[in-house]
Amino acid sequence: MRSLRTLFSLSILSVSMIACGSSDESAVAPSTESPPSEAPATDAPTTVAPAEGVLNVPADYATIQEAVDAAAGGDLILIAPGTYREAVQVTTDNIVIRGLDRNTVIMDGNFEFDNGFRVVGASGVAIENMTAMNYTKNGFFWTGSNGYRGSYLTAWRNGDYGIYAFDSVGGLLEHSYAAGSPDAGFYIGQCFPCDAVIRNVIAEHNGLGYSGTNAGGNLIIVNSVFRNNRAGIVPNSGSYELCYPQRKTTIIGNQVYSNNQPDTPAIDVAILAMGNGILNAGGVQNVIERNRVWDHDKTGIGLVPFLEEDANDVIPGRDAWETDCAAQKQLMPVIPDGPLLWDSHDNEVLGNVLEDNRRADIAVGSAGTNLWELGNCFEDNTFSTSAPLDLETLAPCGSPLSESTGDWLAGDLNVITWLVDAETAPPSVDWKTASLPDIPQLENMPDAATAPATPASAVPPAIDLASIVVPDKID
Repeated sequence: MRSLRTLFSLSILSVSMIACGSSDESAVAPSTESPPSEAPATDAPTTVAPAEGVLNVPADYATIQEAVDAAAGGDLILIAPGTYREAVQVTTDNIVIRGLDRNTVIMDGNFEFDNGFRVVGASGVAIENMTAMNYTKNGFFWTGSNGYRGSYLTAWRNGDYGIYAFDSVGGLLEHSYAAGSPDAGFYIGQCFPCDAVIRNVIAEHNGLGYSGTNAGGNLIIVNSVFRNNRAGIVPNSGSYELCYPQRKTTIIGNQVYSNNQPDTPAIDVAILAMGNGILNAGGVQNVIERNRVWDHDKTGIGLVPFLEEDANDVIPGRDAWETDCAAQKQLMPVIPDGPLLWDSHDNEVLGNVLEDNRRADIAVGSAGTNLWELGNCFEDNTFSTSAPLDLETLAPCGSPLSESTGDWLAGDLNVITWLVDAETAPPSVDWKTASLPDIPQLENMPDAATAPATPASAVPPAIDLASIVVPDKID
């Protein structure tokens, strides 16, 4: 048996979060030109919205940044169709920034600008109904916000994340699409409780469809599609961001399929996690329920460890799992002697429908901890294979787990072998030239020209979780 130190050195999930950036130079690079669009109109389209509190781009202000700088809380910035090559920073609370047409209001970073929109410390900022592409970092980014909303957004071919909220609470990301990011199409990180909802989104051809490091607490991912990424939905723990561990995220009613895509841009973790649908990497107390998950080379739903090589703090004990982010930030870290292994604890996997996940439909693994001591449970899932075998018999929900419930080693997931797979996996493709689906023509925000400005609320919408059923399979 390999020593624990060897297991650490051969961990399946490295903490490196740096995009590999390699590309296949022999491939023909697809066009990176912006989709054809008319130059910004000199006059904004006619709108019945009151002139007071409405700032039109480019009719009133030549650039979006000029309008943002002039706006006051409660104002609505309306952007006419056209391509805007700028990076916009927002520091004013409670403004709404809206494109008049999601598919033709295009923010283009031209592979030079960092973020399409960067909302810094401003609360209540809503961004609606537009596209951001070709930014070296992120399409849409909120940080340090209390109340944020992204609705009817398209993020396509950006160098880090598509739609990204960090150290922010009270969020809603909805009716949005993200493709072509080396890290995650959608990301919420470093918050507890996050008080956030992701609903009705599509993530494809990213390194990860969704990633959420140390994010949770009334965080709900619902009624969305994650497909053709390296890996689908990947919450994880790690001390390289604050508010650890990752905990209490609800993942329900989603379609997660074919996340084996070999030709995406991808950070190291995405390559290591490749071939998994919903992969809980060191997260605790998450609920994964009533999702439909199919066609993955490894697991449909897997609960696995996450190794952190250069950790900044020790793993907090169970008694600290209710500590909120604000309180945890005040604690003095204790630098550990070596790498940390964040196991997945006390997660519930319930009522999911899984098929054609080649290693196992449902699975739990570790690299040194007895599986029955982790407290993860599985119940009422429709599946064919599990690792270890007979997983629902071994780990039922609602009763204490023990070694005596069966053979926990039979059909062990053996996650260490994933390292070999990662070494031979297709490398990351340069995000600037990766082959992507054409930007889809997607649904516009209803009544974009006339709908009133509603700043983002710090209280996310209530979701009737009990009414959500397993979604139908997409052919």
